[in-house]
Amino acid sequence: MSVLQKRSFSLSGHRTSIALEKEFWCVLRHKANREASSLAAFVATIDAQRLPEHSLASLLRLIALRHAASHGMVVFEELYSAASSEMIGR
Repeated sequence: MSVLQKRSFSLSGHRTSIALEKEFWCVLRHKANREASSLAAFVATIDAQRLPEHSLASLLRLIALRHAASHGMVVFEELYSAASSEMIGR
């Protein structure tokens, strides 16, 4: 896994940063795109629905894992393509 990447969002009127590995961001972006949503809108929706005692970062990781498991190779091919491009400097 790669180092954590921070993304900033406006959630419930407050700016907040979430740090996840890039692979999780990639899967979450894939899920948001499939739902015809921006990543920011998708994260805001998840945040609005979660119980306050649950970590948003942990919940996003679980959602990403569930999405990757249910969409199999489509997500992993995109991850591989993105990782390969990064490794060869594209």
